Amino acid sequence: MSRAVLLAAAAGGAGVLAAWEVLGALEGAGAAMRRALAPLARAGRSGVAPSVAERRRVAALLAGALLAAGWLVAGVVPAALLAAGGPMSARAVVAARRRRWRADLVAGAPLVARALADALSGGHSVRGAIAEAAANGGVSGAAGAELAFAAHRLALGERTETALEALRDRAHAPAYDAVVAAILLQRSAGGDLARLLRELASSLEHAARAAADARALTAQARFTGALVALLPAGAAALAELGRPGFLADVLAFPPSAAMLAAAVLLQAVGFVAMHRLARLEP
Repeated sequence: MSRAVLLAAAAGGAGVLAAWEVLGALEGAGAAMRRALAPLARAGRSGVAPSVAERRRVAALLAGALLAAGWLVAGVVPAALLAAGGPMSARAVVAARRRRWRADLVAGAPLVARALADALSGGHSVRGAIAEAAANGGVSGAAGAELAFAAHRLALGERTETALEALRDRAHAPAYDAVVAAILLQRSAGGDLARLLRELASSLEHAARAAADARALTAQARFTGALVALLPAGAAALAELGRPGFLADVLAFPPSAAMLAAAVLLQAVGFVAMHRLARLEP
């Protein structure tokens, strides 16, 4: 009886140690995954493009995830095809994160212009207005971060023109081109910069409302186009679910395989054309 108790106690202790080891391994794996995915978070937070090595790590991680998912769902061959799209998926995710960051930055351009105008009306110079707007202007998100970065560069002694040009280059948007051009023009030609920036903020807000109205008016047409483009893929999936092996039979017959490839190509061309037609240019 005592031997059984001792064995049970030893088994319990070994189980506790094993659980600690598993938790440590999971924590290490989670930290490694966070380090691998850090470039994606940085691209969405500050718009910084990942380096080549970081892009490779993200692509390898996504390829492994796609390989595992494809293997569990469809088998080895579809899993290998999905894993081959890992690098393309990494580029698409990074590009999407940077687009979201830039959209947030552009949306904050009117707030930046109005905060600078308020600071200038309070008696600050252009350098002081940038610092004041960054600290107390109420600008948040990507626009606030970029304004704070410009103020930090000015505090380190950088020339005003250089800091503003860096802000414009990082934003890469017509709204910031106009803001920076207005400030630089006033420095050389004079004029009421605060009033000009307020008028520019009103114009940018009007343009943003017009773009939002255009997106709302074309939402139904864009959804219908996407739905029509995806209907054949849904029909093929339903046919495969209804009779497993249907797609394999289609691909095994050369004429039907050629027609299916042509249909997929035409659907892709139509989807891209619809996306370009519905895109709102700045």
